[in-house]
Amino acid sequence: MAGNILGKISKERTISAVILVAAALASILPGGIVLAATLYVVSIIGFLELTKACGVREASGEYGKMNALEWAGIGCITLYYGVTYWTQDTAYGMQLVIGMLIVLMFVYVFGFSKFHANQVMNTYFSLIYAPVLLSFVFLTRQLENGIYLVWMIFISSWISDTCAYLVGVMLGKHKLAPVLSPKKSIEGAVGGVLGAAAVGALFGAYLDSVLYAGHFAALLAVVGGVGSVISQVGDLAASAIKRNHEIKDYGKLIPGHGGIMDRFDSVIFTAPITYFLIIMLGNV
Repeated sequence: MAGNILGKISKERTISAVILVAAALASILPGGIVLAATLYVVSIIGFLELTKACGVREASGEYGKMNALEWAGIGCITLYYGVTYWTQDTAYGMQLVIGMLIVLMFVYVFGFSKFHANQVMNTYFSLIYAPVLLSFVFLTRQLENGIYLVWMIFISSWISDTCAYLVGVMLGKHKLAPVLSPKKSIEGAVGGVLGAAAVGALFGAYLDSVLYAGHFAALLAVVGGVGSVISQVGDLAASAIKRNHEIKDYGKLIPGHGGIMDRFDSVIFTAPITYFLIIMLGNV
């Protein structure tokens, strides 16, 4: 019986993973409005998963009854993605991040006694955590050679996770974060960093050959290694939030994986790091 259940879960995870990869290719390759619209939808779902997990509203179903803070948040996300798409400038985005707080404070002040300060802070946190950080997938794709460089976000997260798992199984002896994730080891974490850096270097060497450049191998090795560290922190941070709020998964949208936040927890962190490292080191 247990074997049948595990087999079903494994099958669900595999099918979901294939669909996710296909969806990523279908949105990232064309870029532009297709990718921006996809990230916009994903961001709203991730935002609602977080507000539900963090107690911004009472649950009454999959997403519960949305309140004014969440509706204001969706309005902020809509404006943010619209401006980000049209300007592709992080300066405007940071101004909007400040504006988001002001909007939520309006809702808080004029709805005082209905909302607690913790709800406002958790809503703002949810806006930054998923929607704003995920937007850097779009911004990275829009860079020069972004159609290639954007894949470093996933190399730094998913390749890192795979390498960390394999090395951890073979060599893991010392626990990395025993309370949050008992199966993760320091050896596995190091393996993840080295694996992502190696794959990044190989990918960079390939780009050097096809784009007739000479700096991508070193650049992407650094991006992969640093991104892997951030990716693992992002993974553990998402687990910590779930532990604090005593939930197993953020949602049920993706069979075998959970919600958007369960599947993209590490990607959310690696996206801005990848973008800024490429911007800062790209001409080195």
